[in-house]
Amino acid sequence: MLHLHRNEPQAASTDTRWVDTAAVQATVLFVDLRGYTGLAERLPPPRILPLLNELFGILVAATDMHRGRIFHLAGDGLMAGFGIDDRASAGASEALAAGNDMLRQFAPVAIRWRRELSIEAGIGVGIHCGEVAIGFIGPAGRQAATVVGDTVNVAARLCGRARAGELLFSAAVASALDGAHALPSTDCYLRLPKFALRGRSAPLDIWCVPAVERLAI
Repeated sequence: MLHLHRNEPQAASTDTRWVDTAAVQATVLFVDLRGYTGLAERLPPPRILPLLNELFGILVAATDMHRGRIFHLAGDGLMAGFGIDDRASAGASEALAAGNDMLRQFAPVAIRWRRELSIEAGIGVGIHCGEVAIGFIGPAGRQAATVVGDTVNVAARLCGRARAGELLFSAAVASALDGAHALPSTDCYLRLPKFALRGRSAPLDIWCVPAVERLAI
């Protein structure tokens, strides 16, 4: 079992557990806030911090609830890994559940921000699973645990493509779900046509959990 501790610097000279670590199967989730540039322009900096803390409270709680591990939290988003501590599961179902919880729990917050602050905001989520390498990055005394690899890059690209209130996940995530956690037969999960992600050599099959307002169109 892996034991990586969030936000705890590790000195390379005393901790070499993850040097030349082998690749493992895991699911990576990226989420960030849409509308943050406009929010930062309209509000004074001291007013922004409580809003970001409210956002991160939701994102971190959903990650923890579904046994995810946060590897990066900064600005207006985070990166988390699922299945990191469970070699029997790649964490696809947990990541999808966490992403759905993030969307559901932030939706009323976005409505309140719009009503009270005249701010349009929403979160976008991207999820992909596959091989990752887990280790420490940074100079001695300033190291932090992270995951790297193409899986991470694709999850980040999917997050970048997701619109406010939307979750995009790859066909790899869909196929990783076993019979007990199969995608439900519902219009809330839409299979999208292949499309190319920037920097990728081939188009990607993806699924979408669309924003609620777009389901009504």
